[in-house]
This record gives sequence, C-alpha cells and structure tokens, in this order.
Amino acid sequence: MLKSLTKLVKIFVLAMLLFDVTLATAQDGTIYPLANPAEPNAIPLGTGGVEAQPAPETWFRQWGDPMARNISKATLTPFLPKPGKANGAAVIVAPGGGFRWLSLGNEGWEVAQALADQGIAAFVLKYRLFPTPESLDGFKESMNRTFAAATPPADGKKDTPPPSPPRMDLSNQLADAEAAYTMIVTRAKEWGVDTSRMGMIGFSAGAGLTMHSTLHSKVMQLDFIGPIYGGMGPVEVPKNAPPMFNVIATDDFLFRGQFGVIESWFKAGKPVEFHLYQNGGHGFGLGNPNRTSNKWFDAFMHWLDVNGFLVAKTAKK
Repeated sequence: MLKSLTKLVKIFVLAMLLFDVTLATAQDGTIYPLANPAEPNAIPLGTGGVEAQPAPETWFRQWGDPMARNISKATLTPFLPKPGKANGAAVIVAPGGGFRWLSLGNEGWEVAQALADQGIAAFVLKYRLFPTPESLDGFKESMNRTFAAATPPADGKKDTPPPSPPRMDLSNQLADAEAAYTMIVTRAKEWGVDTSRMGMIGFSAGAGLTMHSTLHSKVMQLDFIGPIYGGMGPVEVPKNAPPMFNVIATDDFLFRGQFGVIESWFKAGKPVEFHLYQNGGHGFGLGNPNRTSNKWFDAFMHWLDVNGFLVAKTAKK
C-alpha cells in the first residue's frame, strides 16, 4: 500500500513538473521550431511565388502561438458557420507579422473561428511574405532588428510620430487579397455569402494590408473594414471608402498619441468608430489576461449589428 502511494505521488509530481515546463514554453517569448501543419482546408490562391525566396516555408511557435514564415504560396482557409447559424456576412482575416511572418493562430484561426461562431463566414488569408533567413538563429536576429527599429527610444517623446518605415512593395500581398476576395465572390452561393456584406479585418501588418487594399485595390469592393492595432498615420481616403472600425491600445508602440487615420476618415465624411484602450500592448489578438482591450471583439460585433451588416439587406421595390 505504501509503495503504491509513493508511486502515485511520484507520478503526480512528474506530471506537475511536465505541466510547468509546458506552461512555461507556452507563455515565454522564446522561439521554438514547429513542424509544418497539414492545413487540409487551405485553398491555394494561385497568385505565384516570391522572387529570390531563399528558403522553404517553415513554422515556429512563440508565446504558445503557431506562426509561419517564408510563405511563397498564398492560400485561403474558410471557417464557415454551422448550418442554420449563418447570417450571410463574410470577413477576410489578415494576420500580422511585419510582412515577414504570420501569426496564424492568434490573429488568424482563432479570430476566424470566433467570427464563424457568430454566424459570419470567415476566411483566413495566408498571404505571401518577404524572405527571411533560412536558419532559425538568423531569423531571430532579423526579428530583433525589426522590433528595435519599430520601438521608440525610452527618452523619446510619445507625441512625436515615429520615423516613417521604408515604403514596402505590397504588390504580392495586394494580389493575394484580391484573389481571396474574387474567390469568395465566385463561390458566394456555395459558402452562403451575401456579396453586399463583405468586409476585411487585419492585425498589425494585416491591418496595413487591409488599409492598403482599401486605398489601392481596383478589384475589392469592401463593405466594411477593421484595422486592429495598425499604423495610425493619415491617409488619402478614396471616395468609395467603407465604414471603418479601428482598435489600438495606448501602450502599443504603433500608437504614440497619433490619430491620423481616424481624422482622415472623419474629415472625408466616412463612418468611423475608434476604440483606444488603456492597455493591451501590441499583438493581443482576441485578448490577453487582465487587459482592457479584451472587449474589442464584442464591440466589433455590436458595431456590425448596429450598422446592419449581420442581416440581409431588404430589396428596394
């Protein structure tokens, strides 16, 4: 009896140690290699490859979230509502990662599933990225340089706009977004999508792609957009710009007291809703523990509802 009890105690202690290790792995910022997942529902968009791509697509895990880099073939993964729950609205979801990696779990699949649970057909856009070093160590160094360039110095003035980053050629990413939009329109009947209620939301770089698509696409006719913790600089608003739902936290390095994009939308007379949260940092996805920004998704759903995007539009007689 004593031996059996001792054995049980040892098993329990070992299990707790393993749990602690797993939890620590999930919660720290260390980058761990990850085998490429199968992605059985991903549909190739056929938009081509990436010039001078030195390495194959590889995945890693950070903060417990799966991420991919060196993506050279764009795909679209549908997250469709359960039968009887769909309301006809559709959203393209663009994850972020500085256009060098994609946070596909935190800012892609989880968000898309949350939308599908609300009756919205969601589609995760896995767009092409700029090349990064093949080795994980080389990639870590490039990530550190990216964050160092984006983070203002400790003695910098918060109300001073950050230096403008080098202008990126987003022609590949825009082509991927346009191909995704076209595919959804083409298969709208199959997927239960009302093409008059199609929007796009994006996170960080994905917010940048959402805005870039809104400002420059000749193909996409978005009915609403949601840039989530994206750049806040002023833009030239097109005449057909859709309503915008915008979210950022005061402790996000991209904020720095700037309201340019909000002011641009407002001055253009376009509907805009802006949520500035006390805390949340950058990259919070649907939310992190004990942050005021955690309610943004509820606010987004309410905004969609109030603006009539969750119900079919009545045909004019």
